[in-house]
Amino acid sequence: MGRSLQQLVALLSDLQAKPVDLYLHQQGIDTTTAAGKATFQMCGVFAEFERAMIRERIRAGIERARAQGKTLGRPRTPEIVEECIRAARRQGKGIKKIAAELGIGVSTVQRAVHGAAPNPAP
Repeated sequence: MGRSLQQLVALLSDLQAKPVDLYLHQQGIDTTTAAGKATFQMCGVFAEFERAMIRERIRAGIERARAQGKTLGRPRTPEIVEECIRAARRQGKGIKKIAAELGIGVSTVQRAVHGAAPNPAP
């Protein structure tokens, strides 16, 4: 029914939003009974726990990478590209046109034009 516990719980939430119950014969789950509802509530608890564990592992991995001195996030735009952007802007070209000519994103052009530093990786 779902690829993960979270998908299964989301499906049940959608079904409960409509007055629909779920009956799974082979699994012995029937949400019209108190035991069936309790089983699905436990699934919700386990899905939340699973998500919390994933979040902890991700944070630990990021901290480990930082401790090893690894650079996180996307690489900065090369200075020569930023200078080309500023030169094109001084010539009166529009931001979208500059982005199209250089094959880069509009937000990259805007950052270079306005001199904003990119957001550091968390």
